[in-house]
Amino acid sequence: MVVRGLGCPVRFTLTAGQKGDAPQADALIEGLPAKVVMGDTAYDSDRLRAEIAGKGAVAVIPNNPSRAKKYPLDKDLYAQRHLIECCFSKLKQFRRVATRFEKTARNYQAVVTIAATVLWLR
Repeated sequence: MVVRGLGCPVRFTLTAGQKGDAPQADALIEGLPAKVVMGDTAYDSDRLRAEIAGKGAVAVIPNNPSRAKKYPLDKDLYAQRHLIECCFSKLKQFRRVATRFEKTARNYQAVVTIAATVLWLR
């Protein structure tokens, strides 16, 4: 999921439970203007960092503990990552999103889209 500076959802993608998060990052940030791209340790890859730098943005991603080459982390900017966690929390206040009543991915994606739209309207 991609959120704006105020924590409103901009883009999201549904994946299978066994799929990783990092491979979806390219499609999520493609075409979006940003000065800073934040992520958690799961998004720590040289390829993604290079793509973010190619967009002229700063990558604020903590280093994976097994990484040999460490990158600096702006802890003040990283502290703002709570906005995406707050966005997930707000989306889960919608019962159909939290409990996933929908049986198909298409219907669940529609419910999440409606919930995200309501968050934008608040």
